[in-house]
Amino acid sequence: MISAIEKDIVYLLERGDKKAITLLYENYADSLYGVIQKIISDEDTAQDVLQETFVKIWRYAKKYDSSKAKLFTWLYRIAYNTAIDKVRSLKNKTTKEVQIETSSVYKITTNQLNDDVLDIQKHLSTLEEKYQIVINALFFEGMTQQEASEELDIPLGTIKSRLKIGLRELKKIYNP
Repeated sequence: MISAIEKDIVYLLERGDKKAITLLYENYADSLYGVIQKIISDEDTAQDVLQETFVKIWRYAKKYDSSKAKLFTWLYRIAYNTAIDKVRSLKNKTTKEVQIETSSVYKITTNQLNDDVLDIQKHLSTLEEKYQIVINALFFEGMTQQEASEELDIPLGTIKSRLKIGLRELKKIYNP
């Protein structure tokens, strides 16, 4: 059974009323912070993730469908996914530090480069546009799959499928 406050919040969310975010924070911030802290132990980072969570909640407020999930379940998923994304982001930052002394990037001569790979943009243009858009976002614009999903307004599962199919098609070109 839905509580009166939950009904009020859903009503306000559907109308884009800013009072909804205040009510959400007052009623759910502590619980969502607890969810986030189970994933992220650093308090400052957890607070940042909580703030990001509420920004996402507001951004996607009109997409909430009470017939698909209870309000707290929807909020929980957003908080959980935001925390997981932050952990991955932090992990990627630490693993992507480049050691220039041991790197061979600057030692490659032009005759070592594969000419077939240099024309990736030309080959990419042979793919259907829906695959081009996803591959461009992920590889050339540096977006994560989640960011591409949000930016392109395409479900995350579709992003993953289009990436897989697009890469498979490129592989046929480069490795017939």
